[in-house]
Amino acid sequence: MSDHATQTVKGLPTNAYTDLKPGEEYKPIMSPLQVYPEVNFRSVFWGLLMAMLFSAAAAYLGLKIGQVFEAAIPIAIIAVGLSAAAKRKNALGENVIIQSIGANSGAVVAGAIFTIPALYILELNVEFYQVFFASLFGGFLGILFLIPFRKYFVAEMHGKFPFPEATATTEVLVAGEKGGNQAKVLVISGIIGGIYDFIIASFGWWSEVFTTRVLPYGDVIADKMKLVFKVNIGAAVTGLGYIIGLKYSAIIAAGSFVSWYVIIPALYHVGSGLTTPLGANVTKLISDMSAEEIFRNYVRHIGIGGIAMAGIIGIIRSSKIIKSAFVLGFKEIVGKKVDMDSRVRTQRDLSMSIIAIGIVMTAVMIFIFFQFGVVHNITHAMVGLLIVLIISFLFTTVAANAIAIVGTNPVSGMTLMTLIISSFVLVSVGLTGDNGMISALIIGGVVCTALSCAGAFITDLKIGYWLGSSPYKQESWKFAGVLVSAATVGWVMLILNETYGFSGPNALVAPQANAMAAVIKPLMTGQAAPWMLYVAGAFMALVLTMLGVPALAFALGMYIPLELNTPLVFGGLIAHFVSTRSTDEKLNTARRERGTLIASGFIAGGALLGVISAILRYLGFNWVDPEWAESHSAELLGGVMFLGILGYMYWDSMRGKVEEE
Repeated sequence: MSDHATQTVKGLPTNAYTDLKPGEEYKPIMSPLQVYPEVNFRSVFWGLLMAMLFSAAAAYLGLKIGQVFEAAIPIAIIAVGLSAAAKRKNALGENVIIQSIGANSGAVVAGAIFTIPALYILELNVEFYQVFFASLFGGFLGILFLIPFRKYFVAEMHGKFPFPEATATTEVLVAGEKGGNQAKVLVISGIIGGIYDFIIASFGWWSEVFTTRVLPYGDVIADKMKLVFKVNIGAAVTGLGYIIGLKYSAIIAAGSFVSWYVIIPALYHVGSGLTTPLGANVTKLISDMSAEEIFRNYVRHIGIGGIAMAGIIGIIRSSKIIKSAFVLGFKEIVGKKVDMDSRVRTQRDLSMSIIAIGIVMTAVMIFIFFQFGVVHNITHAMVGLLIVLIISFLFTTVAANAIAIVGTNPVSGMTLMTLIISSFVLVSVGLTGDNGMISALIIGGVVCTALSCAGAFITDLKIGYWLGSSPYKQESWKFAGVLVSAATVGWVMLILNETYGFSGPNALVAPQANAMAAVIKPLMTGQAAPWMLYVAGAFMALVLTMLGVPALAFALGMYIPLELNTPLVFGGLIAHFVSTRSTDEKLNTARRERGTLIASGFIAGGALLGVISAILRYLGFNWVDPEWAESHSAELLGGVMFLGILGYMYWDSMRGKVEEE
């Protein structure tokens, strides 16, 4: 067996993605009976550096477009490139650790940016330590709650869940160990996508959004019929669409199209004859509203109701898994002790006693944080802690299930529901107004980060399972990645708020945080809330579920602005065309994988240079001429450049060859 650690990697076993027959066993690439380099100074250093860099990039992109890219694939590619450049042999185990630590970035960022900017939007004071501790403790909680479910999701359900993102990342790591020019493709596309997006953000040579208002009669149709098409032409957003794929990109966009081409025109037609404002907290007549205003005042609330109901449906579907994990964990703590050292390396988790102690310690730290840093009231701090612990635990399996099936975590919908529950509970114990809003949003931030980290971590553990990593090593070092990511996202958020802001003209979109702010303000200030619209959205989610349509993706499309959903479809269409043009399935796969590398480069390059652009603006360097950037000419040029970036993506993806070296 001793030659196994140095043998040539030929790829994943044939039963990696299929159900195991009775008595059949999955044998990973790295033998469970061998010891491989995994945790060392090199893997930890690069993992923490990736966590820092990608946290900054993901925070910028997430606040700008409302979509946080999962960093696992770009980090895996970089890890492969680093080991190739250093000519390291047997680097597979190290690369898994680099990816596992670094992938905290997107997860921690999602938790922070979906909630904390709402404090700025509501003009409430927010300190660095509040962002940092909410992200840190939420991340710790998510990891600790997920570990007991690892065996169920990655081993017992082997072949039953597709794990799309884990699959892509694993293939990248395996390809890197085999050798090839993947890193070169990533670097070139990263430079192209990065420069393209940097020019838009820093110089404004062409507009960032193309709309049909620029076309003849487009303005008239938009004003008279409230019909308008918009597309964000960024390379990073398009790359995101490629990785999501056509099916889910189309469902997200379908939600947008129902909003903009069915509900908005219908509302305008019905409401144009009204002589008084309609709806909760609305002060303007529908006849005087633009399509965008109708969307903000009415349609987005339907989407919010849909997201909340999708979360409830997810919990109901996961109730059996939650119960079984609870029973197993209890048995391990109070029942017969298992000698952890006697277990095979690839089956060892952190012991349940360590997890239990970790949860108790984290709970105590959350209580102290709430008491002295948020609410300054023991009763309110205890209520906040209970909300965090109960909801985080219940929704952990929903997050893991969603990632395992579609690769997308419905964390924003679950957090909206958390905010609604938190608001009701906090109001009932006497916490209202500004202090109530701050408390509910910080609680939401902790829960959101916990769920986000739990969902992302199941991807890392599945990658480790396929390749043969040691789960307890992944689990142990995940906490260090959370610490670095939490500190980075707190710092970046303060810079972005100073540079762009989250409300007013030219502010960062932060769609989820805006939705949170819209929901929480009426609940905490005694104003009327658009409950009928929430209920309509909830029933819509039920109908979609009955029809077999993923309600969460559709509802997300309904409340994220149109221009941020349409480029996903273009990316998804390219992914579809690239992987179906040939009758040779191996060639289709090679092209699709090359396209994944290009899309990952667009995402990483566009987001990283976006952060640099934000820092330059923060330092006072801004070369954008607003008069030109907002002109029809710049918009038309933007449309042409978008066609160019789509053409490049398709052309370069089609250059993929079978077993390309």
